[in-house]
Amino acid sequence: MAKKATKKEIEEIKNIFVEKYNKAVTELEYKNLYELLIAVMLSAQCTDKRVNIITPALFEKYPSTKELANADLDEVKELIKTCSFFNNKAKNLIKMARSVEEDFKGEIPLDPKDLVKLAGVGEKTANVVMIEFTGANLMAVDTHVFRVSHRLGLSSATTPSKTAQELSKKFKTNLHILHQAMVLFGRYICTAKNPKCEDECFLKEFCKTKDTFKAK
Repeated sequence: MAKKATKKEIEEIKNIFVEKYNKAVTELEYKNLYELLIAVMLSAQCTDKRVNIITPALFEKYPSTKELANADLDEVKELIKTCSFFNNKAKNLIKMARSVEEDFKGEIPLDPKDLVKLAGVGEKTANVVMIEFTGANLMAVDTHVFRVSHRLGLSSATTPSKTAQELSKKFKTNLHILHQAMVLFGRYICTAKNPKCEDECFLKEFCKTKDTFKAK
């Protein structure tokens, strides 16, 4: 098991992340809450780059939950077929839209407790939407955040949900910035394979598991 980061190290890591990534936003492209929610739903186990290729045609055909709620399943599948798990995601997109129309009077709720009631929206998706759209002080853990938090000794939890709880407890504030920071740091520097430890990493001194941690 990797060594845990000390309180002092946690504070230093936090300060560095906040300083370097305080203006960072999601790389998903969207114009409103509806588009953001769909983009985040599609991004599960799919790259943001791929999602950004898929969504323009989807948003053009279904510009709001009203149109999407009445969409033909096969047509939605066709539009998102290059995305991972597109069959399931297509079903969830339509169900989500119907629920917004029927249960929330056509307004996507901006509350994590209500968001998770929508089909295809788990805790992570709800938190990402809240972080991006409202700057909420929440933590969401994807594969990048999970990997980075374990490599830096910030968490030893075995699930994304428990990792999010640990990070929230240790960092307390600026969670929206720290989430985005860890996503981008993990995506471009602390990568799963061949991390850029020597050339680009600005957190080398804090790394606990450079040689031993295997990304899940």
